[in-house]
Amino acid sequence: MKSYDVAVIGSGPGGYVAAIRCAQLGMKTAIIEKYSTLGGTCLNVGCIPSKALLSSSHHYEEATKHFEEHGIEIPGEIKVNLEKMIGRKQAVVDQTTGGIDFLMKKNKIDVFEGLGSFKDATHITIEGKDAQEIEAKKIIIATGSKPSTLPFITLDKERVITSTEALKLKEIPKHLIIIGGGVIGLELGQVYRRLGAEVTVIEYMDRILPTMDAGLSKELNKVFKKSKCKMMLSHKVQSVERKGDEVIVKAENKKGEVVEFKGDYCLVSVGRKPYTAGLNAEAAGVKLNDRGQVEVNEHLQTNVPNIYAIGDVIKGAMLAHKAEEEGVFVAETMAGQKPHIDYNLIPGVVYTWPEVAAVGKTEDQLKADNVEYKVGQFPFRALGRARASGDIDGFVKILADKTTDEVLGVHMIGARCADLIAEAVTAMEFRASAEDISRMSHAHPTFAEAVKEAALAATDDRALHV
Repeated sequence: MKSYDVAVIGSGPGGYVAAIRCAQLGMKTAIIEKYSTLGGTCLNVGCIPSKALLSSSHHYEEATKHFEEHGIEIPGEIKVNLEKMIGRKQAVVDQTTGGIDFLMKKNKIDVFEGLGSFKDATHITIEGKDAQEIEAKKIIIATGSKPSTLPFITLDKERVITSTEALKLKEIPKHLIIIGGGVIGLELGQVYRRLGAEVTVIEYMDRILPTMDAGLSKELNKVFKKSKCKMMLSHKVQSVERKGDEVIVKAENKKGEVVEFKGDYCLVSVGRKPYTAGLNAEAAGVKLNDRGQVEVNEHLQTNVPNIYAIGDVIKGAMLAHKAEEEGVFVAETMAGQKPHIDYNLIPGVVYTWPEVAAVGKTEDQLKADNVEYKVGQFPFRALGRARASGDIDGFVKILADKTTDEVLGVHMIGARCADLIAEAVTAMEFRASAEDISRMSHAHPTFAEAVKEAALAATDDRALHV
C-alpha cells in the first residue's frame, strides 16, 4: 500500500492547486480524480468551456452586427458552424486539462484515476480500472459540486438539460427556455441568443443576479432586453414537461396567473449543490450539515483533525478562485504557516458582455448593517476608450465609508470588468480610501479610467469627465 503525507480527493481548481502547494512545501502528495481528465467541473464543463463559447459567439455577433460600422465589409452570408465551434471549445478544454497533467508530473504528485472513498480517517479506497487503497496522514476533500434542479423537474439531459449538456448541443435551439437568472443561465443564454436562438429567462426573484448590486442587475437586464431576450422576472416555475421535441414550462407570475412557455430546449440553471456521493464520509467520521456541505472550522478543518475540506463542498460562494485560495490556505496551514483569506474580498464575476464584476459590500448590505456610506458612480460611455471600441454600456460604482473614506465595495458592469475588478480587490486588501484610488495615475485612454473617475466621484463628487 502506498503511503502519503497528503491525499487530495478531487482535482478541480481547489484540489489541484492544494496538491501543488502541498508538493511545493515538501509533502509527498497524491490526488484522486474519478474522471479520466483532471480539472473538475471548472476546466471540463464549467468556467473554461463556457468562456470559449462566449468568446466564439461574441466574434460572430461582432462580425454580423458591428463590423460594418468599422468599415469592414464581408461579402456573402456569415454562417455559424456549431460543430466547429463546439470542437474549438473542446480543444481549449483538452489543452487546459493537459496543462494540469503537466503540473502534476512537474511537482511529482501521484495521480489516481477512480472514485475515492474513505475506508477510515487515514485510508482511501479507489474504485477505478483497478481497485486499490492508499494511506495518507492528512486528507483534503475537494469534491466540488454538481448542478441543482427542482423537485418536480426530470432532467432527461436531451431537451431538459443542465449547463453540462448546454455546452455540447448538436444544434442551435429555436427557443431556449432558461430557468434561473443567475450567472450560468445568463452566460449560456447570451451564447445561444447571439447564435440566433430565441431566449426566455424565467427568474423567481424580482431581478436577475439577485445576490449582486441591484444597479448591476438593472443594467444587465436592460442589455438582455435590448438583445431581444425575454426576461420573465417574479415568475415561479410550477412544471416542466417534455412532449417529443417540445418542452412546456408553466410558471406563476406575480399576479398569480399561470403562464405557459414552449421551447425546444429548457436549461435548468437554479444553482449548484455540494457533491459527496461515494465519498463515504461517515466511515471517516466526517460531519456533513443539512445542506450536504462538509462542516469545517476557521482553519477549514473538519471535525476529524487530519481531514480538511475546501471549495464548493463547504460553505461560501461556489467560485473556482475561492477554492484555489482555500487550497493554498489548507496546504500552508498543514505546513505550520499562518495564511489568511478575507472572504469579503473574493470577487464575483459574470462573463456576459458587458461583463459584470463586484467585490465587497453591496448598498443593501451596508444599509442592513447601518453603515453610512458615500457613492461614486461613473458611466463607461463618458470614456474615450469605450467610445473608440463601441463598448459604452455600463458603469463603475464605488461605495466608501462616509467618515473614513475607506472603500467598502466596488460594483461594475462594462467591457473588461472581469479584469478591472482586480484593481478594486488590491485597493481593498490594503484598506485604500476612495481618494487613494483617485490619486493614482491611470493610463489614458483605458477602461480602467472609469475606476479612477468613480473614486473621484466618491471622494468629493469631483469626477472630471462627466
